[in-house]
Amino acid sequence: MIWRIRDQKTFSRLRHDGRRIRRGPVTVTWVDGPADEPPRVAYAIGKRVGGAVVRNRLRRRLRAIVGELGRLVHPGAYLIAAAPEATALPYGDLRALVSDALTTVSAAARPVAGPAR
Repeated sequence: MIWRIRDQKTFSRLRHDGRRIRRGPVTVTWVDGPADEPPRVAYAIGKRVGGAVVRNRLRRRLRAIVGELGRLVHPGAYLIAAAPEATALPYGDLRALVSDALTTVSAAARPVAGPAR
């Protein structure tokens, strides 16, 4: 199960403390999180990518890819950004780029211990 990022504090942590991996037009920024919480993901698709229809289509494609690759998404917060070139990629190529980025992230990610219970 993957949750959405909704709080400003997490976005601030991603901006200041996040580590980045770039694969072609896809950039994954992440910060480690508690091992007892599900991963949280947000998507950054700027207006340079295109109109609302194009941006939303790309966001849906990225959500579907992350859903398929759920085993690679470890606890923490992730911001997946896409450059305009991502819209021209076939689904398989986009999936390969995201998979490669998440594989690199999962190798580097170390979950933080959760609160004592």
